[in-house]
Amino acid sequence: MFHIIRNSLPILSVFLILSGCKSTEPANTLDVANTAEQTAPIIQGSCPRVSFREGTTYYRAYTRKGEGDPSKITYQSSLADATRSCTISGGQLNVSVFAAGRLLAGPQGKAGEVQLPIRVVVVDKKTKSVLYSELSTQVVSLIGPNLTAQFVFNDPNVIIPAGAGGETEVFIGFDSGPKS
Repeated sequence: MFHIIRNSLPILSVFLILSGCKSTEPANTLDVANTAEQTAPIIQGSCPRVSFREGTTYYRAYTRKGEGDPSKITYQSSLADATRSCTISGGQLNVSVFAAGRLLAGPQGKAGEVQLPIRVVVVDKKTKSVLYSELSTQVVSLIGPNLTAQFVFNDPNVIIPAGAGGETEVFIGFDSGPKS
């Protein structure tokens, strides 16, 4: 027991020293006042919430002329969780949107790369106007004996006016429609 405490003393000493370093001007301590442009993380409460629209969490691809026939599915994918992180810079709110997904080969599936169409949309809650809409392609490789894969989608380029965070909602999901 004594050797655990003795081995932990150097680490604890560093934490105690660092915790004693206080300044009323964090910019002077960290020397960030001289940087050309600052990007500050913001509290998640000011960051718009991310959700899925009904019918956009699942995506299925079929063989030619096999639409709707379960035996003709080449692959299917689902999105399960979504989150975001926000920073504010130059009067704009930069939102990085993430979603966790899974891809599974169907009866007609085979190993290889699959391109999944995922759209991120930001909507103003009051006016219902679209502030941002981007269709991206997530490339996922189906490999191994089970032909399954997990993936994390990220769109780091969502930019909206800084004051709009509480007045907007971010949607993410599969989009099999036109590429607009």
